[in-house]
Amino acid sequence: MTRVGFYVVQSDDTLASHRVAAVLAEKALNRGHRIFVLARDESHAQELYDIFWSFRHDAFLPVSLWHERATSAIVIGHSNPTPEHHDCLINLSMTTDNFASRFQRIVEIVTQQAHHLEAMRDAWRWYKHRGFALEKHDVALPNHV
Repeated sequence: MTRVGFYVVQSDDTLASHRVAAVLAEKALNRGHRIFVLARDESHAQELYDIFWSFRHDAFLPVSLWHERATSAIVIGHSNPTPEHHDCLINLSMTTDNFASRFQRIVEIVTQQAHHLEAMRDAWRWYKHRGFALEKHDVALPNHV
């Protein structure tokens, strides 16, 4: 069964979800996972790529953009991932879709912006209605990104 973790950040910073996503991607990578990061659109994917690439001065995240068809451990895209992506999904698109059930683990990051809170409430209901295992985690905003 797919587990969905909602990671709640007490910040309304527009980049808070990006920074937390980089931290969570690094943790998942260190545990041997392959990660697909779902962005809203192409420009959002590029923005995420830039943040992940310069995530920390003392670390390296092997990341590539989906349109490059790369096989790195972390791939960022803005459309439905292909079937070979099924391990960990970090969903920053603020939408849900039926392809979610093929992932073992889904990460949703919740910031305190009003539109983001509403989208994440909708996502919680969507996952719950479909029987996903839901978890809530409070996280601190990383200050090293």
